Amino acid sequence: MKTVEESLKHILDSAVPLGLEKISILQALGRVAGEDIRSQRSIPPRDNSAMDGYALRSEDIDGASRQNPVAVHTVEHIPAGYFPQKAIGRGEAARIMTGAPVPEGADVVVKIEDVDVEGDLVQIFEPSPAGEHVRARGEDVIDGELIVPRGTVIGPAHIGMLASTGHASIPVYQRPLVAVIATGDELIDIDGDAASGKIVSSNSYSLYGQILQCGGMPMQLGIAKDNINDLLAIFKAAERADIIISSGGVSVGDYDYVKGVVSETGITLEIENVAQRPGKPFAFGTKGRTLFFGLPGNPVSAMMSFEQFVRPVIRKITGHRDLFRKTIRATLEEDIKKKSGLTYFIRGKVTGHEKGFNVATTGDQGSGILKSMVLANGIIVLPRDVTEVKKGEKVTVQLIDDSFLSSPKPEYLPF
Repeated sequence: MKTVEESLKHILDSAVPLGLEKISILQALGRVAGEDIRSQRSIPPRDNSAMDGYALRSEDIDGASRQNPVAVHTVEHIPAGYFPQKAIGRGEAARIMTGAPVPEGADVVVKIEDVDVEGDLVQIFEPSPAGEHVRARGEDVIDGELIVPRGTVIGPAHIGMLASTGHASIPVYQRPLVAVIATGDELIDIDGDAASGKIVSSNSYSLYGQILQCGGMPMQLGIAKDNINDLLAIFKAAERADIIISSGGVSVGDYDYVKGVVSETGITLEIENVAQRPGKPFAFGTKGRTLFFGLPGNPVSAMMSFEQFVRPVIRKITGHRDLFRKTIRATLEEDIKKKSGLTYFIRGKVTGHEKGFNVATTGDQGSGILKSMVLANGIIVLPRDVTEVKKGEKVTVQLIDDSFLSSPKPEYLPF
């Protein structure tokens, strides 16, 4: 039986990105750039005004003062979106709006608030250095500049920059198609007969959410009964997926047929069972570039195995460099005992305070207690060689929800 660390290394070594696809920048939010992307133009494309005012030559107003104002003659009005028609000569100015191109010959814009205007004559009362209130060509980006390095997770500002620099579409890493199969005669779907004593296949839905959250494309294939023919049929239907996930049927019970069936479909099983709790019954295999994960049937075990093994794989395939959850060190609020030889993943509730973080368990840690996951914002990780952790000791916590780190009412808000 492999350790968690050995299993994770083996699985990640088996995962490779699928390739790139070109998509509209409007669909690129949260995707990972597959290539270096460079600007196709300079922004701004030429010098333009940062203010409403008058564009003129700075040398003309070098000696301007309240006692000795300098008068210049307006030769043109330049609204935003229009190109200057005249060059500015000695003693001349152009009325200019914010964002409009600065005319040839001018090197400064004087704000409208700082001048007196009488018809076409403008009085200037103080000097301005060259470049004042002028946005220089290429001030933001120059033609050919690297604007989105390969591996960047695209955010809203990137989308705006890509649009500004002429990129309507960009290459990104493909998202894997992930088939989800639930197994077990005891399972029904949401609309099944609850009076029958059977249970709803919650794994189909929690796994669906986990896949979406980390960037995969989930494909629910329903519930397979505990018989070889039904399992073979549903696993055949999953063959077009890049990743196949099943829940249940990977232990050693009389009706645990999954590992035998996946072997019949050509998948080579490479890991069987992992030294962890919850989630010890586990299987991993490959068929070419297709990856198979056989997760336990208990809801918490399935979600926890996904967190530790499937999530980082999907992150890697989709081009992310940060594969794992953020971790913190937190002070434990209660004693915990465990068996040696197994890595424990315990659902916890983390709270922050001035000196750091505290963490408490979310109650009953049974592998069928889904509420323990609902209440959790972190996973307490206890190494396999530890048998007991005392209240007040520090433990490592994987954060599955770090929203508690934000103040509910930051001081800078005006209310």
